[in-house]
Amino acid sequence: MLARFEKAESTALGQSSWLDVVMAERNIIVVGASAGGVEALRQIVHSLPAQLDAAVFVTIHFPSHGTSMLPRILGRAGQLPVVHPSDGERIVTGRIYVAPPDFHLLVDRKRIRLVRGPRENGHRPAIDPMFRSASVAFGPRVIGVVLTGNLDDGTSGLAAIKRHGGLALVQDPEDALFPSMPQSAIEHVPVDRVAPIHAIWPALDVLMKTPIEKREHTIMSDDVTENELAAGQLSAIEQPERHPGRVSAFSCPDCGGVLSELSDGDFVRFRCRVGHAGTGEGRVAKQSDILDDALWTALRSLEESVSLARQLAERYKDRGNQRLAVGDSEESPEASRATGD
Repeated sequence: MLARFEKAESTALGQSSWLDVVMAERNIIVVGASAGGVEALRQIVHSLPAQLDAAVFVTIHFPSHGTSMLPRILGRAGQLPVVHPSDGERIVTGRIYVAPPDFHLLVDRKRIRLVRGPRENGHRPAIDPMFRSASVAFGPRVIGVVLTGNLDDGTSGLAAIKRHGGLALVQDPEDALFPSMPQSAIEHVPVDRVAPIHAIWPALDVLMKTPIEKREHTIMSDDVTENELAAGQLSAIEQPERHPGRVSAFSCPDCGGVLSELSDGDFVRFRCRVGHAGTGEGRVAKQSDILDDALWTALRSLEESVSLARQLAERYKDRGNQRLAVGDSEESPEASRATGD
């Protein structure tokens, strides 16, 4: 199975374009999910055949410092082996690879890369880097699948898959526990199939058998650069002239750097010089979190000022220094009024 996979790759891929891909198979499946995704993935994996002639890559949003039991959960649900891959692991068909916590899973020609690159859409692992890297590595052999989740991670990556000749499958938003991610993909990407979760495998089976159009599929240089930024490569970071997009008036909520604005059709997103990336909706959500943190920090500072002023006033009073005691006690009510005490 591995030898067949490697042979197909060696004949299908060139350095800057895919030429003889007509003989290759659509055997790279990348799946992205977020909220509600575990149960959706369980149902899909349960339906996959034991002799699946494809490699499956899964990214689901997961806390950076958590412990993921997803390979065990999915392994019990179906017939295929499911693993957290190691960095540099060779790709084998008939296996499911799950991105581990705090690492982007990037797909390279024959190997898997795990990188602690900048967060995208507020997440690491994120869906877009996996989708984008697969599209650059395997072009029209890729089928991207977007499942249930909040906001819009996966939309940009799915657009990259379509740019490189791949196919797109999206869970029906009405069937999704959280419809935002699939709805965004449908609105901004010309998807090939929309299906409820129980029909994802039949839809995948049809797409895998769809012939690859006999034409040259060119690798997009902007997607290559974004892959390098997602991997945190200094060579890309230090060459801002290569960065796609145009400079915006906004700053990165992650590091404070200037954001560049990029567009996938009418889908707008942003990326800073060191690689943090996010969509418009994601940036609004992030800014809201920052504002919330700032307000609570201000409240804490005011409360501490009140407490400290009161303590100092009591100490001066105990020492008989009435003038300083009165001064601090006068400041304390001002802070108290600001905090609502």
